[in-house]
Order: sequence, then C-alpha cells, then structure tokens
Amino acid sequence: MTPERLAALARVADALPDLDRPLLVAVDGGDGAGKTWFADDLSRHLDGTGRVTVRATVDDFHHPRTFRHELGRTGETVWARSFDYRALRRELLDPWCQGPGSAYRCRHHDLATDALLDEPRLAVPDHGVLVVDAVFAQREELRDCWDLVVWLEVGDEERVRRMAARDGVAADPGHDDQRRYLDAQRLYRDAVDPVRSADLVVDNTDPDRPVLVGRPVVPPGWHRTPHGLRRVVTTDPETAERINRLLGGG
Repeated sequence: MTPERLAALARVADALPDLDRPLLVAVDGGDGAGKTWFADDLSRHLDGTGRVTVRATVDDFHHPRTFRHELGRTGETVWARSFDYRALRRELLDPWCQGPGSAYRCRHHDLATDALLDEPRLAVPDHGVLVVDAVFAQREELRDCWDLVVWLEVGDEERVRRMAARDGVAADPGHDDQRRYLDAQRLYRDAVDPVRSADLVVDNTDPDRPVLVGRPVVPPGWHRTPHGLRRVVTTDPETAERINRLLGGG
C-alpha cells in the first residue's frame, strides 16, 4: 500500500467521532469508484489501531432477481428496485444503532445464487466500528444511521473503464450495461446531493494516491445532512425543557 493511501485512510480514521457507543461508517460513491477496496483497507487500518471492526456491504442486501428485473433494467429500476432497505435496516443497521449486545446479521441475500440467507446472528461489540460499502448510502431510508459518511469521487469516464475491466462489459458509456448505472447515479445526485451531504470527500481517481477534498470534518457527535448539521441528544425531561428554552422553542 502506498504512503498516500495510508495517509488518506489515517485521516478518515481520525475523523471518527469520539462517542461512547458503536459507530457506523458508510463508504459511498458511484459504481466503480473503489468503495469495496477502500472500505476493506479502512477496516484493516482500524483493526491495526485496536478497534473492533466489522465489514459489511449493501451488495448482500439485494432484492431477489425477479423483483429487481421485473420492470426492466434501467437507471430508474437500479435506483428504485436494487436493494432491500427494510432488510438492511432490520438485520444490520438498526441493531448497531441500538448498541452493544444487539443481535445483527451482515448478510441477507446471496447475489450469485439469488438465495435469501438465514445466517446466525452476532452481537454488536462494545465500541465496535461497522464499515459498510454502499452505493446510495445517503438515501432517505439510510441517512440517519451513519456516524461518518465518506464519498469517493471518481469521474464517469474512469468509472466506466473500471466497470468494463471488472465486469467484462463494454467500455462505452452509452451501452445498456453502463448507461443504467450512470443514470441511477444521476437520479441519486438529484435526490440527495451525496457529495454535499458526505462528511468527507475523497478523490479516488488514482486509488494509490487518494486525496481528501477540502471538506471540513463536522464536530464530534454531529452529522452533516442536506439541511445542515444535525445531532441527536438523549436527556431527561428537565434538561430537554431548558434546551428548548435556549433554542427559543418554549
């Protein structure tokens, strides 16, 4: 691994909020942006610092093939029918949000065999870090789960080249096997603006030399949304009333 990649991973690790609970990290980006490798390397880096790290991928939460392809294979169906977000929340993300000891599963569906899975549940570890590579990670259904979102920025031309080499499809942006994924990303950007909403943006055009783009890290405990910074606070009723008065709400 190059020194530049190690440095980028270290900066992402340093951006993890210092919270007394398990953390959920999303590595977001378009198809072919390098999410899987980056999440794998980030997980190994965190392991090396003594963090208990669990790796998962949204690819293990696809809908069955018949549902995915029932209305054709277009950008709209990739965006709307690829992943079972209810299962992803129920089996993986919500248990991690609930805290240590909650029972979770990392896999719900096997893409190669198109089989639904019923694997043993595991317990969320104390102060563990869940690292998930996930296209569309900042959709409305998921955006409130993450403590840190890393967006990998790679231009369409380079992503098309990578997908052609990876999947054995044409390196032509106009080909159906490329166009639907490019169109789905445009729908995502129109719906969410994931670059603006991410906590960190990494230019991953050269995976050996990723560069953090000038986005400030949000303060610990806060999360960036399209509407500004957000923080969820759990407290007693009296303190909540005082906070509400300070904010001018009562």
